[in-house]
Amino acid sequence: MKTNVHLIVCLSLLLFGCSDDKYDDCRVFRYNESAGVTTLDPAHSRSLELMWVVDQMYDGLVELSPNLEIIPAIAESWEAKGRVYRFKIRQGVSFSSGRQVEARDVVYSLSRLLDPNVASSGGWILDAVEEGGIVALSHDVVEIRLKENFPPFLGLLSTTYASIIDSDFSDDLRSSDAGTGPFKLKWWVEDVALVMHKNERYWEIDNEGKSLPYLDAVHIDFVPDMGSEYLGLIQGRYDFISGLHPAYMQDLMDSDGGLAEKHNGYLELKRTPFLKTDYIGVLVDGDMENMKGSPLLDSRVRKALSMSIDRASIAKVLRRNAVLPSDHFVPPSMPGASNYSVPEYNVEEAKNLLAEAGFEGGHGLPELNLGTTADYVDLCSALQSNWQKIGINLIVDVAPSSVHRERVATSKIEMFQKSWLADYADVENFLGLFKSSNFSPGGPNYTHFKSEEFENLYNEAMLTNNDAIRFTKYSQMDSIIYSEMPIIPLFHDQVTHFVSTDVKDWIVSPVNRLDLRRVKLSCANAEN
Repeated sequence: MKTNVHLIVCLSLLLFGCSDDKYDDCRVFRYNESAGVTTLDPAHSRSLELMWVVDQMYDGLVELSPNLEIIPAIAESWEAKGRVYRFKIRQGVSFSSGRQVEARDVVYSLSRLLDPNVASSGGWILDAVEEGGIVALSHDVVEIRLKENFPPFLGLLSTTYASIIDSDFSDDLRSSDAGTGPFKLKWWVEDVALVMHKNERYWEIDNEGKSLPYLDAVHIDFVPDMGSEYLGLIQGRYDFISGLHPAYMQDLMDSDGGLAEKHNGYLELKRTPFLKTDYIGVLVDGDMENMKGSPLLDSRVRKALSMSIDRASIAKVLRRNAVLPSDHFVPPSMPGASNYSVPEYNVEEAKNLLAEAGFEGGHGLPELNLGTTADYVDLCSALQSNWQKIGINLIVDVAPSSVHRERVATSKIEMFQKSWLADYADVENFLGLFKSSNFSPGGPNYTHFKSEEFENLYNEAMLTNNDAIRFTKYSQMDSIIYSEMPIIPLFHDQVTHFVSTDVKDWIVSPVNRLDLRRVKLSCANAEN
């Protein structure tokens, strides 16, 4: 045991100094994951920190490009005829064991998502697949049959849940890797660090015929303190950090949301629109005992709440302009979404809407309750101030995350702060939230919004494989949500990365996936 501890310390300090493998330290990419990593199994990759690691070790049949297009990966091609998809497996793609990928591996990988013994959180990506509908037609052709038409299906196969695993692998996938990705696991000490080495068998090459990846290794620390992570970036120990956190946001960014001047020269701020929306949900189910007679059942009241929010000021003061203010739910960067429009901010019109609803000046309105967590108290306090201007008194009910989730899922609170992050790049991923079949607690329709017109448009959209027709239906559905306003959108997030200037060819993904295949390091900032 003492020898193992010594080895771990040695590896942590020198990375490869105690190994026979010799690597150029300027080709080792380093970052910190404050949330840690609990599993390497793609079937359980439900959070970003897990997706980032799985993406390095595994490939899927298809992948999502930075432009949100579905492009080939292990499947070199595919064809879709109605509800039947056929995928041709690319030749020359090998697992870390050396065996080439076959159609049987695809069947195994996807089928295990439905295995109750695996208990995957990703089985939902196969909801549209008929029972027994994943079949190997030959060693390099796999067929997937759907039980109902679902045009966004290919997008679901770009998630890490759909990673292809070596079906001959018999060890524990939680702590081992059995994929075809650009890197392979070298060692992992939970709560300490994880190291991946370049996969010398990786199948992909660049435009000049050079093998990918360019890096020799990836080193991930698991330091829970965000302040330490920030210092690691400043001191050059880490090559990037993702997102905004109070521990470092004010130091790294200026008041306009750009990179603070003192960091110019050794850091870069990289951004792209994130397929994520922060919103205030409103329970609109008049059959619920706690909502009977509630003024929130009147869409004019909900519209007044939305129209009286100064989203631009909130974005600037609280988020350093790192978010896009919006009063529409679907992010404009999503393929098929409506074009961006500046959110309407009109306090006088909001007052008029309240008067039309019978609450002129807020008279007759009871106090409204808004549920949230400690992370969003600043945001909810801003809403409280905004709504006071139209005569609405708001009580902000702060609860632990687990309690807040329970209250929202069980319809115990009339208004709640939430966010929605796309799992796949199709507008359906956002609008499907409002289907009546998705009523909570079984689904994510926490507002219990229901509209026959909306449901009909949804069904019509799913029946066509013509993108233009489907996108028109989506636009009509989005208009219904905007008109009825069961949710009050606040802003669309942006993927925000602070990256060392040593890092070249960095890609910022709209779904915040981590692609290190083409990343290079110059080491210009390295200490002598």
